[in-house]
Amino acid sequence: MNINDAIYELAHLSSHYKNEHAFLDALLNKAVCIINGAEMGSIIKVNEISHKLHFESVVGLDLAKLKQLNFTLEQSFEYRLTKGKCDRVVVVNDMKNINSGSTLSKEAQQILLTAAKHPIRSTLSSPIRIDGKLYGMLNLDSSSVGAFSDYDRNLVSILTHEASNAIALYQKSQQITKLANFDSLTGLSNRKNFEDALHHWQAKPHLGSFLIIIDMDNLKAINDTYGHQVGDTAIKRVSSAILSYWQNKGIISRFGGDEFVALCHGPKEQLENDLDEIRIELHQDQLSLGFSFGIAPFDSDWSTAFKQADHAMYEQKRAKKKAIHALETFAAKT
Repeated sequence: MNINDAIYELAHLSSHYKNEHAFLDALLNKAVCIINGAEMGSIIKVNEISHKLHFESVVGLDLAKLKQLNFTLEQSFEYRLTKGKCDRVVVVNDMKNINSGSTLSKEAQQILLTAAKHPIRSTLSSPIRIDGKLYGMLNLDSSSVGAFSDYDRNLVSILTHEASNAIALYQKSQQITKLANFDSLTGLSNRKNFEDALHHWQAKPHLGSFLIIIDMDNLKAINDTYGHQVGDTAIKRVSSAILSYWQNKGIISRFGGDEFVALCHGPKEQLENDLDEIRIELHQDQLSLGFSFGIAPFDSDWSTAFKQADHAMYEQKRAKKKAIHALETFAAKT
């Protein structure tokens, strides 16, 4: 692969990668292939607030070992050699001189030395900047002294510049995807995403599949009494409680307002026990949150299951209102 092909792929196919980690893996592999002297390499991400560094992707290095490192941007040779600017590609053609001035602990230096099969003699490091902020560093390494030329430096500079644009595009495409498929308040799937996911639902016949509709009982009263900001907090509290029980059991969605819909594997008795526990947990909340629910078997007929669960939920709501009315009537007479 040449530099032009690599740039094209990074620029035009970034949104096709499963996640940002997969994109960074691809970027690093392309860089190792393109730069003649590179035998191995890594991408290190920078925490914008703490300046802590962590290894995100590697080629030819022991990632498990490198993830044990606890070090900061200020301890990197990219930072030291650019006087803190991290604004250009740095080539180190003899690592002995750099290592001798390192502020890393002996333990950390030992991890770096043993993470590669052969000792690293030369390194080329390029900053990756997105929207003017330091995102990370692309490092290419060699077991030979003097492995990298000015030409290699220029190639990597071009590659990381285009990679920065591609990462920014990828992040924006992910944000658009998130906005299109997830509820902004709770982070749960929205209705469209939920209904799309139904087509890929994997049934487990021995457990059964069940559609559950959950509708908050007192959101309007909370909004009227405390305001919509507190109402939003209540919605997030309910969504968190549902997630804590069913995040790994199925698909959970906020359909809008105070209504949540979940599709989970059974057994039904376990789901009903979960709902009882969620109800107790929310009732103990400072806002004394409550909800009504309906549950119906799901066998790929979405419309029928939804109608059944919706009907059951409204029957439960009506029963609660009748009980409250009866209590109020009794209290008025006594």
